[in-house]
Amino acid sequence: MTTTVSDFVIARIKEWGVSRVFGFPGDGIGEFDGALGKAEKDGVGVEYIRPTHEEICSLMATAHAKFTGEIGVCIATSSPGAFHLLNGLYDAAMDNQPVVAIVGQQGLDALGTFSQQQSNLERTFADVAVYVQTIVSPAQAQAVVDTAFRMARVRLQPAVIILPHDVQGMPMPEVGAENWVSRSSAVAPSTAVVPPADELARAAAIINAGEKVTFLVGHGANGATDLVLEAARKAGAGIITALRGKQVVPSDVPHHTQQLGLLGSLPSLHQMKQCDTLVLLGTNYPYGQFLPATGQARAIQVDLKPEQMGLRYPTELNLWGDVAATLAALVPLLEQKTDLAWQNHIAEEMVDWESEMDAQADVEYDDGVNPRRVYHELNKRLPPQAIVTADAGTTADWYGHHIRLRRGMMGDLSGRLATMLAAMPYAVAAKFAYPERTVICTIGDGAFQMLGMNELITVKKYLSRWENPQLIILVLHNDDLSQVSWEMRTEDANPVWSTSQDVESVDYAGWAELLGFTGIRVTEDGQVADAWDRAFANRGVTLIDAHTSKNVPPLPPHITAEFARNTAKALFKGDPNARGAIRDSAQALLTEGIERVKDTLHLGRDDKDKRDDKDARDDKDA
Repeated sequence: MTTTVSDFVIARIKEWGVSRVFGFPGDGIGEFDGALGKAEKDGVGVEYIRPTHEEICSLMATAHAKFTGEIGVCIATSSPGAFHLLNGLYDAAMDNQPVVAIVGQQGLDALGTFSQQQSNLERTFADVAVYVQTIVSPAQAQAVVDTAFRMARVRLQPAVIILPHDVQGMPMPEVGAENWVSRSSAVAPSTAVVPPADELARAAAIINAGEKVTFLVGHGANGATDLVLEAARKAGAGIITALRGKQVVPSDVPHHTQQLGLLGSLPSLHQMKQCDTLVLLGTNYPYGQFLPATGQARAIQVDLKPEQMGLRYPTELNLWGDVAATLAALVPLLEQKTDLAWQNHIAEEMVDWESEMDAQADVEYDDGVNPRRVYHELNKRLPPQAIVTADAGTTADWYGHHIRLRRGMMGDLSGRLATMLAAMPYAVAAKFAYPERTVICTIGDGAFQMLGMNELITVKKYLSRWENPQLIILVLHNDDLSQVSWEMRTEDANPVWSTSQDVESVDYAGWAELLGFTGIRVTEDGQVADAWDRAFANRGVTLIDAHTSKNVPPLPPHITAEFARNTAKALFKGDPNARGAIRDSAQALLTEGIERVKDTLHLGRDDKDKRDDKDARDDKDA
């Protein structure tokens, strides 16, 4: 039987290591879908996962790349299906993930003729993808497929292959040595790049000279856990992880102070205010306001993305390289610090911070379950090798504040794009990648209503494929887009606008039960622990419908005057939730304890932790 272009593409992506794709059918990709079906029947295909929407396909492909390190692949039809892929592809682009999208197109003769579902897809994808190419002849297919996968892998960005419907079914020739025909290979160059020896020596000299060294570790350091810990041990360094780097450094490392910024810890903030040397490892941390003052610290950045180095802080040295390979060459050059006062001080502060997180989780509110308690109790019960996903919104705050990933655990979310609804496709993609592991999805009700509820249908469809069917979905049910509500107050001094913020209340546990899953309703703080115990005892799918307070403030570790002023203005402009927000904020602040309040009000500071004059004025105003 004649091999078609579609047959060739399927065989070629398998050569690139692809075993699973996430797709949604349509006539524009119909011939290719037919070839996928034939390959499956013949036992030479790839696993084809069809969720409920093309956007879910691209988010699942991105999650697959994040959790496995492999290239994620999504497939969709022409115009409408292709457009639906965009959000997930932007998620891949902004979080530096290798994803290849294969999209259909109308036949070659239809291009540029305003035919149904014919659009300029190359222009559409030009902003999001590192490589976009339409295959216009069979002889071109090999080079286009290989280039797309090679560029996705090396550039850590999405690439797009456009397959016109008629080309999909054309016979695939043997590519020969002909003019204008490229003969390519399904081989990517190694990304284990190591900087030159003289630059490594400079980096070691900078770190060795530092007395208060801090490592800021991101997702780009995945796979380098032991090297990061060894470098920190020799340098006497404190460690902060970016939110997407949470899984890189185990939570039981005493000088690991978790995250930085609005959803970070006070010890992390103190590290940034006091360090004299900053080493950024595989991170494009975007919030420069939380980094050291200009001139305070000597800084080094290590990354495979050279265009993203030296952007957030004026670095003295940028090392273009893979974090693991670079640290392997750098660690032998580091001198062992004998004075560990800096590292020990960080560890002591972290003990105090964890006590504060415990206290915040214990607060009881009159208007719903404390969302912090829900995450706090989850954290206590995380089994070995668990995978946790979080959504954009307050779920990310509570994930950052309360979830502690131990060695072997994984966790992720949509980072720089911070798109809503990603937690659910991320969790399902993780379940496909690691069917033996327990996966926990944490998501808000607004995001769950977007496409998350649909994905319970996908779970029902594929549940039998997972050797361990345990999947737990936590829905924070507060009938409010609560993160945006707080942003309206704190960023713009606007009261909550109920017309835009209210979320229609739905019986989420009932929806899970309708599909044959276990639904658990939590309406009181005293029910939280038992709900998690029941969920982890259930060898199946469980949805916890937690009726949480929408007024619990996602308090940053340091409250600025702008934050305080804007919130006060918003609450007294007729905010419909003002009474609850004031009451719950007051309870949260009181729980912080006298030491935290003293830090906020700038009382009792010592010489080691002096802020600049502007911060002092801000604290007084706050």
